[in-house]
Amino acid sequence: MSETRKQEKVTENFKENKMGTMPVNSLLISMSVPMMLSMLVQALYNIVDSIFVAKISEDALTAVSLAFPMQSLMIALGGGMGVGVNALLSKALGEKDYERVNASAKNGIFLACINAIIFLVVGLTVVKPFYEAQTNNQAIIDYGVKYLTIVCCCSFGIYCQFIFERLLQSTGKTTFAMVTQLIGAVTNLILDPILIFGYFGVPRMGVAGAAIATVVGQIFAGIAAIIINVKYNDEIKLDFKGFVPSGQIIGKIYQVGVPSIIMQSIGSIMTYGMNQILMAFSSTATAVFGVYFKLQSFIFMPVFGLNNGMVPIIAFNYGAQNRERLVKTIKLSMIYAISIMCFGTLVFNLIPKQLLGLFDASPQMISMGVPALRIISVHFLLAGFCIIGGSVFQALGRAVYSMINSIMRQVVVLLPAAYLLAQLGNVNYVWWAFPIAELMSLTMTSIFMVRINKNIISKIGTNEDGLA
Repeated sequence: MSETRKQEKVTENFKENKMGTMPVNSLLISMSVPMMLSMLVQALYNIVDSIFVAKISEDALTAVSLAFPMQSLMIALGGGMGVGVNALLSKALGEKDYERVNASAKNGIFLACINAIIFLVVGLTVVKPFYEAQTNNQAIIDYGVKYLTIVCCCSFGIYCQFIFERLLQSTGKTTFAMVTQLIGAVTNLILDPILIFGYFGVPRMGVAGAAIATVVGQIFAGIAAIIINVKYNDEIKLDFKGFVPSGQIIGKIYQVGVPSIIMQSIGSIMTYGMNQILMAFSSTATAVFGVYFKLQSFIFMPVFGLNNGMVPIIAFNYGAQNRERLVKTIKLSMIYAISIMCFGTLVFNLIPKQLLGLFDASPQMISMGVPALRIISVHFLLAGFCIIGGSVFQALGRAVYSMINSIMRQVVVLLPAAYLLAQLGNVNYVWWAFPIAELMSLTMTSIFMVRINKNIISKIGTNEDGLA
């Protein structure tokens, strides 16, 4: 195919991109459902992976659990960068700014490489001190160093997966992004028992096997994402000849991405703080909190998948100055998210005992966990609106609103409320900190949505500059 014909095909794809022409409801469903399914697979993997590691020993499970803050930081940096690339590229796509589309993609790939190099250095230098700062148990330290060193040093797989999946999402090809995520998750699930326990003639590797299974899954997903982008993503041309990183574009990527990075990172702070508060009651209370987090992922992950499908649609139509399609996307996303959350609240209230039974809960844990799940799930009813609102802020370049809201909810309100309620001497009171914090988040989200509508959405399609 000649270079002229290739450019004509790219122009045609820009002109007919489904994010600007397909009926909004069908578009949102077609882009979100694949991401929702892949998110559910990820949630399933997280639980099954923990079950496999727990069969090695309790120390092994503890070691992998203590790796969470470092892995969370790794994901936060990649996810935040991806959010920035997604919003910037989709907006440029809507504006039909071909040059900026390609520049956004190439600078995003450059940043992914930088992140991988950073964590290679971390894996070689920081892992052991990181564990020694958390525990004196030598067995846990040994397990942890084996596991986290492999995960950090081979982080190029997850960063490759992050950026190339985001390129697919940014151009509306979420089904392909789902395929790459499924490849990674299924590979991981298959390799976990084989490498951990040494099946089919493979040496028994223990926690090192769990780490290898994780990074191999990420590498396979990353390779698949590269191949699909090169073969099918005609809107993006990845030619690195003469490429020079753009400080301006990188700055815009992180203008959107840094708040997302901070939001994801402070989740670790909240979890650590809640564990300390609950440990004052009993280790069972902490276990209940941990089980809740695994269970709630099955409710929240579909909403996050809905977000991933929604953001490029909003950013595209923002760039295309199509207010009607943008507003309709937001309204439909709100309806779907709130519906999912209502379903989650219903499930947590009707069958909490059965949910806890999935984790072989003791009678004491069930006694404490049943009221916990019922009380905490009250905040689901408010969370759907808040989650979608936060993603709207990011898609429209006001990610700082999401960051402020997240910090206020998790650090300023939730933790202090949980601490004060704990002073009443009944652990059941502590769980009410979640609905209290979500009520505050609902208030702030509503205020920011009004401001976004006044300053940006209402001006789309007019001569006023909504970017000011």
